[in-house]
Amino acid sequence: MIDTIKIAHHVVSARRRMRRHITHFARAEDGVMLALVMCVLLIMMMVAGIGVDIMRTEMERTRLQQTIDSSALAAAHKDNSLDPKSVVLDYFKKAQLAAFITTDDIDVNGPKMARSVEINLKADVKTPFLKPLGYETFTVPARGRAEQAMGNSEVSLVLDISGSMDDNNRMSRLHTAAKEFIDTVLITETLNRVSVSLVPYTGDVNVGQAIFDRLNVRQLHNYSYCVQFTPSDFSTTSISPTDPYIQGQHFSHTDSNFNYISCPTQSYETVTPFSQNANALRTQIDSLKGRERTSIHIAMKWGAGLLDPAFRPVINSLVNSSLVDTAFLDRPADFNTPTVKIVVLMTDGENTETSRIKDFAYDTPDMRAFWARYSMWNIARDVDSRVQDDLYEVYYSPTLADTLLSNICTAAKEKGIYIYTIGFEIDNNSATKMEACASSPNHFYRVEGVQISEAFSSIARQLKQLRLTL
Repeated sequence: MIDTIKIAHHVVSARRRMRRHITHFARAEDGVMLALVMCVLLIMMMVAGIGVDIMRTEMERTRLQQTIDSSALAAAHKDNSLDPKSVVLDYFKKAQLAAFITTDDIDVNGPKMARSVEINLKADVKTPFLKPLGYETFTVPARGRAEQAMGNSEVSLVLDISGSMDDNNRMSRLHTAAKEFIDTVLITETLNRVSVSLVPYTGDVNVGQAIFDRLNVRQLHNYSYCVQFTPSDFSTTSISPTDPYIQGQHFSHTDSNFNYISCPTQSYETVTPFSQNANALRTQIDSLKGRERTSIHIAMKWGAGLLDPAFRPVINSLVNSSLVDTAFLDRPADFNTPTVKIVVLMTDGENTETSRIKDFAYDTPDMRAFWARYSMWNIARDVDSRVQDDLYEVYYSPTLADTLLSNICTAAKEKGIYIYTIGFEIDNNSATKMEACASSPNHFYRVEGVQISEAFSSIARQLKQLRLTL
């Protein structure tokens, strides 16, 4: 009996202690956050893992795209004599990305000088952190295309033939550099797609009788064929056969032999529009000689005007008269089309003062015939030096000419015409103006001596440069 009572007492005591332990355990807060912390850590590790996998994937995508671009450029280059697909595969191998590409991912089209290389692939990048969640890889699409081709291009080559070009062998160096430019731009592969309009200029530009007769110009004489522009004409690139113009005067400032005259007269000094005859252009360039004065703004007006669609009726008429190749029918092309329009403007100086004979003294055919025989210097010497003030007036001051040059350069750039300018042994003042005229500082070349060839060669190469098209 006593044993039974003791056992019962122990049982009750054990129950009480158990109850106290359970109650204490239920009321205790130690370790409550452990489970939550574990859950948060697991989530953070999962998010970090996803981030790492995404970053690795993006890094691989970047490496793939860079390798696609560089390999496509190398494979499409005209100087590449190897199999284009082999070049691409070799680039990927050296970048340790060979596992991501096969020959089926590479598409090659076109002949050597108009070759395109396109790469399309989908790379599977392993994802070790996401693998337990069922995502073993991320698929990364990558694409790129490069082409080596000179598309349809219209080039105005505007060359300074002012008197100072005879100094320091500038003219002979220009001959060499400009001919090299022609040889680089006009090649077999560019046949019927690339035209060059040659614009020699002094104090004015002689467009030649063929162009002159197709414009709405009030003709005053038959000695030369310059067109007189008004200041407002330099606010637009347009030279339209429907717009009225007046013929430029023909006279000599200082030379009684008329070698230095207001409007050049030799056939090789006239504008050659839309030509792809490299031999004829080289011959014309070789014949160029220094004349008188410098009017860069007039030269730029013609360089841009020859690229403006408003000039198309003139070119079409020249084509119909077999004076321009039929390939250039309906040129100049419209603006904002794939046809690239380029002006290469070269000078060795800056705008000089341009004068003209006052209207009352140039009003009749007899007066115009007189000025075609006697220079202003002769009149001042034989009659009275003061007579120049009564007969002569400034038409473009250097300041006005610079303003008009800025206007026409701005108008051309707004139309999408690329302007390259070359300052040949010029001073800082002229360099500033020529750089401002160019499409960008990188489109301006300031050169000395034989460097002029390097400038023309650089521009010619850029006309044929590779393009990434995707």
